[in-house]
Amino acid sequence: MYHRPVLINESIDGLDIKPDGIYVDATFGGGGHSQIILSELNKDGILIGIDQDKESKENLINDNRFKFIHGNFRFIKNYLHYLEIEFVDGVIADLGVSSHQFDIKDRGFSFRLGGSLDMRMNSTQELKASEIINNYSEEKLLNVFKDYCDIENPRKLTTVITENRKQNSINRIEDFVEIISGVIPKNKEIKYLAQVFQALRIEVNDEINILSTFLNACPDIIKPKGRLAVISYHSIEDGLVKNLIRSGNTSGEIESDLYGTKPSVFKAINKKIIIPKQSEIDENNRAKSAKLRIAERT
Repeated sequence: MYHRPVLINESIDGLDIKPDGIYVDATFGGGGHSQIILSELNKDGILIGIDQDKESKENLINDNRFKFIHGNFRFIKNYLHYLEIEFVDGVIADLGVSSHQFDIKDRGFSFRLGGSLDMRMNSTQELKASEIINNYSEEKLLNVFKDYCDIENPRKLTTVITENRKQNSINRIEDFVEIISGVIPKNKEIKYLAQVFQALRIEVNDEINILSTFLNACPDIIKPKGRLAVISYHSIEDGLVKNLIRSGNTSGEIESDLYGTKPSVFKAINKKIIIPKQSEIDENNRAKSAKLRIAERT
């Protein structure tokens, strides 16, 4: 596998794996979670791995209990229907970009490495970060930075970008960072750039809409007493997961039945979010933003 996933023990424990159960690793990636899940299943257990990144295919597990789907987890219900599986015992999703993806210059996820402004999880899609920076209207670009990151000067950032792109297209990370350097707060360079790149990545991959679709499908596919474990890395993602557990949907609206009763869909297993220990953060700096929520289908 690419790396040891953040909060791997806590998330796997949270699934409360049944040896003969059916589980979905919705973000297969390097196969870290899947390998451990398979080790806890007996011969009758089944694990489905889903990932849209073509590089994840390099990590496929040679095990007849394992089924891999190259696709987006927003279609999880369709995939299970295709496999003739109605319900599963648990779903796990690690929503972060892997360190392996960050470390490949051509993917464009890291402001440290330079390279092309790409940021696509699925390399076959057309929209890249360069398209957003060069062709979005000023108002639409402003909304990306206002909605998907917590910087103090989104309008100033947007103005600098739109003024500079009039002269030349902005296609390289190095050029982009240089262009916006004047609006980056002193002594906050790394945090600021991380936030800006996060916002662009979310927009490129339509992450919030896709995550919402995936989460809203989970009540329909997880058996009663089945588990959902989700590791998120920023407040927007965590808010959607929190809403799902509290109300049964990502909008946060609690819907009543015909009798006015507000049925419970999920029960939170951890009342407070689970965060990595300091020792794990010391080994992987990205772990400091990780949050794990575990819920049981009622």
